[in-house]
Amino acid sequence: MNRIKTDICIIGGGSGGLSIAAGAVQMGAKVVLLEGHKMGGDCLNYGCVPSKALIASAKHAHAGQDNAKYGVEKVSPTVDYAAAKDHVHDVIATIAPVDSVERFEGLGVNVIQEYGKFISKTEVQAGDTVIEARRFVVATGSGPLVPPIPGLEDVDVYTNENIFDLRERPDHLIIIGGGPIGMEMAQAHVRLGSKVTVIEGAKAFGKDDPELAAIVLENLKAEGVEIIEGAQAEKVSGSKGKVTVHTPKGAFSGSHLLVAVGRKVNIDKLDLDAGGVKYDRGGVKVDAGLRSVTNKKVYAVGDVAGGMQFTHVAGYHAGVVIRSMLFGLPSKQRTDHIPWATYTDPELSQVGLTEEQAKKKHGANLEVVRFEYEHNDRAIAERKTKGLIKVMVVKGRPVGASIAGYLAGELIGMWAMAIANKQKMTAIANTVLPYPTISEINKRAAGAYFSPRLFESDKVKTIVGLVQRWLP
Repeated sequence: MNRIKTDICIIGGGSGGLSIAAGAVQMGAKVVLLEGHKMGGDCLNYGCVPSKALIASAKHAHAGQDNAKYGVEKVSPTVDYAAAKDHVHDVIATIAPVDSVERFEGLGVNVIQEYGKFISKTEVQAGDTVIEARRFVVATGSGPLVPPIPGLEDVDVYTNENIFDLRERPDHLIIIGGGPIGMEMAQAHVRLGSKVTVIEGAKAFGKDDPELAAIVLENLKAEGVEIIEGAQAEKVSGSKGKVTVHTPKGAFSGSHLLVAVGRKVNIDKLDLDAGGVKYDRGGVKVDAGLRSVTNKKVYAVGDVAGGMQFTHVAGYHAGVVIRSMLFGLPSKQRTDHIPWATYTDPELSQVGLTEEQAKKKHGANLEVVRFEYEHNDRAIAERKTKGLIKVMVVKGRPVGASIAGYLAGELIGMWAMAIANKQKMTAIANTVLPYPTISEINKRAAGAYFSPRLFESDKVKTIVGLVQRWLP
């Protein structure tokens, strides 16, 4: 058995683990990184990257359908589904070197391509190597949750981990789950020529603002996505080439089944009990500094830390723990400034509190300002006028923003910055943006906050009247 002593041992080579490894080793720490599967984790191999690549293929397949309103002849494309998957894997391969073993070994990280498990409070074993470290970071991420639906074990089930390897276009894709992953894949596949039925036990986009979710859902339905809400999957039956999902609202049959009902954290291989690390089904129990509540040598970042499950959160967590581990400085995570986006068409994005959450927390102090895409000149020129932004404001500061519409995932960044830096609405209103741009929607939303104060105020009108009399 080989033995290694190091400053930091990171278990998991996904977004969070790689960010910590790269930062720590370049600042002088000795780092061991353990990864028993693919470098880059879920995001690169099964999640963000391949899904956005497939969405890009679907976008181009669909583009010709709207040509007429631009004065161009409508085109119905011939879709090569297998070639679209080639595009997906080419995108993964292009990004992969940034996350590769070779790159991190070049930085000075000791990469061991084995799964790690705790054997004591101060040691982890990976293959035939025992690593003793001053600090450990659990960064093992999460994987698709496949619920115990009767009959599911008797049919072919796709998840985000294998749907991107499917090279034969589904004739009729049945999707269980109406969250972001399910709805992104639904629209992508209907645009690529499949018939698609989404079965959701509660409400599609149930965690998003319902008014904005309705804008997106209307467009998905118009494109041909069948969405069945309030239909809990009770059992599944079928054989190769045909699968049926039975619900209280009836039975729905298709050729392929995709399960997208949520995520489960990857902790099974870790033997956290041996490491004295408290955990539950949600992940490692950590304090505000992402440190284990029972073993102070252990940190957890990303999905396995039990909070928001986004790649960019794992990257943010990396900065929090590096500050603590390398410099011994107090460092705590916060979540109020974390944005997220769903890459349907139109897109759906959020940062901070939704309108409903803000009403519960701030009551009468809350003001909600709105601005519709149809009043933005660039949106009019692009024929992308279906959309809405809502900003939740308390005492002049934004506490949340919700956007549904073209480029919503890009627009949300300005509000994330404002909330992260505790800026007031004046920071947005004072920003000069090029004309005509979609980003002016943000500025116009800020204008909607100030307009009543300027144009409907008797006090302002009185002051202006007095000044006009005094001015020479």
